[in-house]
Amino acid sequence: MEFHEKLRELRNSRGLTQEDLADALYVSRTAISKWESGRGYPNIDSIKEISKYFSVSIDDLLSSDKLIYLAKKENKLNIQRMCDLFFGIVDILSFMLIILPLYPNPINGYIYSVNLFNHVETSEFNKLIYWIMYIALIVIGILKILLTYFKIDKGQKAMTICSMILSILSVILLAMTREAYAITVAFLLLILKGILIFNHIKK
Repeated sequence: MEFHEKLRELRNSRGLTQEDLADALYVSRTAISKWESGRGYPNIDSIKEISKYFSVSIDDLLSSDKLIYLAKKENKLNIQRMCDLFFGIVDILSFMLIILPLYPNPINGYIYSVNLFNHVETSEFNKLIYWIMYIALIVIGILKILLTYFKIDKGQKAMTICSMILSILSVILLAMTREAYAITVAFLLLILKGILIFNHIKK
């Protein structure tokens, strides 16, 4: 007997509706419906709760092979979420490109480093582009952290792609405008994101 059949049988034996069981397990009724129709499996924590609630062993609910498969899947998902979280943090670190003194400002023959607020040695158009890119990266970082915190996977991939494109464009623009210090920071942030993506793909 498959898991979805066992779950349906256990629920019926208690005279419970799907909504009753959902309330008891602190999940949605949709999740119960999905599990009972064989369209998905609960995570390890939910399996433990089901086992405890119906007073049956986990081995009675799932075969060892299926349990190993679910554990590996959940581990991979946890690694993905951790990478998404760090990715968001790296994007938020783009605020360093705004507040740190990374831009040259010649005064009386001397070159001082200033932050983006006081940067006057570039055109207003370039400065506007800097602001747009940096703020966009910070917003993407905040959104990625929020989605990761609430375990929402939809939209994560799109934001990762947008973030990488913006980071690459910022490095190119800073190189074209010869912002030596700023391009170093922007390039390091890009490398960090590349490492996170590589680690996620490798896993």
